[in-house]
Formats: sequence, structure tokens, C-alpha cells
Amino acid sequence: MAIEVKIPPMGESITSGVLAKWHVKDGDLVKKDQPLFELETDKITSEGTAEMAGRISFKVAAGTDVKIGEVVAVIDETAKAPATESAPTASPAPAAVAAKGDAQSPAVRRLAADTGINPSSVEGSGKGGRVTKGDMLAAAEKPAAVEAASPTATAPKPAPSPASTGERQTRTKMSKLRQTIAGRLVAAQHEAAMLTTFNEVDMSAVMALRAKYQDDFVKKNGVKLGFMSFFTKAVVHALREVPAVNARIDGDTIVQNNYYDISMAVSTDKGLMVPVIRDCDRLGMADVEKAIGDAAKKARDGKIALTDLEGGVFTITNGGIFGSMLSTPILNAPQSAILGLHAINDRPIALNGQVVIRPMMYLALSYDHRLVDGKQAVTFLVKVKQAIEDPTRLIIGI
Repeated sequence: MAIEVKIPPMGESITSGVLAKWHVKDGDLVKKDQPLFELETDKITSEGTAEMAGRISFKVAAGTDVKIGEVVAVIDETAKAPATESAPTASPAPAAVAAKGDAQSPAVRRLAADTGINPSSVEGSGKGGRVTKGDMLAAAEKPAAVEAASPTATAPKPAPSPASTGERQTRTKMSKLRQTIAGRLVAAQHEAAMLTTFNEVDMSAVMALRAKYQDDFVKKNGVKLGFMSFFTKAVVHALREVPAVNARIDGDTIVQNNYYDISMAVSTDKGLMVPVIRDCDRLGMADVEKAIGDAAKKARDGKIALTDLEGGVFTITNGGIFGSMLSTPILNAPQSAILGLHAINDRPIALNGQVVIRPMMYLALSYDHRLVDGKQAVTFLVKVKQAIEDPTRLIIGI
């Protein structure tokens, strides 16, 4: 019985994609739930798995445009894997190949191993056409025979790399996900009156707090206390204080959000993805850290679902992990604002009339000036700054 392998449904808004690559080879024996292929759509990249074990036969090649529900392969469940399937087996050596249907003598097997000549390619002079030691020695004296039997003699030479041929450029088609990301970023700049305001924040208090409680936090929660949970909580606090930032424009209507699902930008090999952490106002610091870690892993492993990317009201992006000192992040439409975090560097600042060295970070808030006024944007960023420089404010809500 053969089972069809179809492109699974991904969501109402996704009708097609590209079968980017196969994780198995045509004709392989596959196991149930084994990843078979990688599907790229204009929103997410996901994997297709085997519904049952058997031998797979491809219907489409890698790089083919496919539609949801299209059959891309079939699995013959009557084909069973050998008992030793769990351990990959090497191709049998020439010495292990039966000759003319009879068992080979130890001398023939030894000569096959020494010379690389496959006994089945030698004409046997023994009883019933059996290959003898003399036949193998005679074959070894013929250069043509050795050359024909040698696996390297007829092996095709690997194609030269672009560098070896002197090519100065290569061209690769953009993935659907990359095309969509590019289109959304350009559209955001054209459709919104985007403006960026900056501030800087002293990270001393948060760094001291993490150093003091990190070990106890890890023992209790099984996850490290990072900077992102502090900034997530600071953003929720600022959104409550400046609700205009937690809104969006829909035509000629202002939609006010009264919930706090925060989008977190994650860099992956396929492009930037922005999974959403739900109800951040109700989560504790450990829950926020776990949720961010889980979402980032799903995004990088290509296991993110469309529902994981929908419904965010505000985005945080952290270019500081790559060493960025300052940037102007682009809005994640239809959201009205995005907070950019940057690298922490020791810098001299004036404090109480003295010059001191403190770990400082630049903050950048890009916002849609059609909805958010300059005063509101600056106030929002100041609220974030205050909450980070004095985390006690997050506890008492000021």
C-alpha cells in the first residue's frame, strides 16, 4: 500500500510555497515522523514529516513551486527496513561480493581485497564458472582490468567551485520568506510617517541585580535571568503609561490594544522572524525568559507556526548581540512602534558633578508619527529608561 505525501495546510493565508530541499534521498527507507522536506512560504519555513515507515518515491524535485495539498511523494509501506537500519551500512567491499553464485575461497577474497578487483567481473575457470586464485592473479596482470575495476578510474571529477574557476559573482534566487520580508520593510517605510527618537540607559542596576541573584534564579527556574525579560517588563510598563504607543491605524480608524503581546525579533538563517510572546503583563521574569528562549529555538529550527507570528502589539529587536552601537529599526507593520536595543559599552558620563565610567546602552524607538506624537514617543522611551535604571519601579508601578 502506498501513502501520498502532501504539502500540509499552513494557515488560511498561505496557499503555496517552495519545496526548498529534501532531507532524504529518492528511494530511501524512511521512518514514521522522520523529517522529509523543508517547505518555504512567504511567511514561515516548516518541515514535512513521514506519516508512516516505508520506501519513499519523489514526485517533485527540490526547488519546485508547490501548492497546499499537492502530492510531492509517495511512501510504499510494504517496503521494510532491514533489522540493522539503525546503523548505516557501508557498500559491500569487492571481497564480499559472491562470484558466479558460489562462495569465494579465502585466497580469492584476499586477492580481491588486495587488488580492488571485483571477482564477479572476472571470468572463472573453475568448476561451474567459479573464480579461482589463478583467475584473480591473471586479472591483476591486466592493467585494463584493474583500471575498469577501480572505483576511482571512472568516478566523475567534482565540479570546480566558483572560486577555482575565477567567478567573481554568483546568483541565488531569493526565498519566498526573504522576498516577503523585503516587501514588508519597504512597505513600512512608504506607508508610515516613521521617525526615530533616541536615549541612553545606564545598565548598572540591572547588571548588579543579575549578578546578585543569577545563581538562585537558575536553581529555581532552570533558566538564566537575561536582559530581555527586564526590557520586556519595562516595555509593558511604558505601554500602560503611554497607551498611544499601544495602538495602530486601520484605514481611518485608530485601534487601541488593551493587551500586551510583545514581538521579539529573532535572526535565523532564513531571515528575520518575529515570534510573539503572549500576555507579557501576566508573566513572571522566568516565564518571559523561557518563552523567549522557546520561541527563538523554534524560529531557528524552522518549526515556527504562523500563529506564533501573529497578533503582536509592539516589537523589541536587539542588535546589540551582534555589536551594533546604534540603529534606526523599521516598523513591524501594522504595529506603531519598535524598540531597538544595542551593545553595552563602558563610557564616561557625568553623574552628580563627577565623571564616572558606566555600562551604557543606546535605545532607539522608531514610531509612526501619524499616530504617536513626539512627546508621547519621548515619554515612552524615558519610562523604559527609568524602569531599567531603577528596576524597583517595575515592582511598585511608577
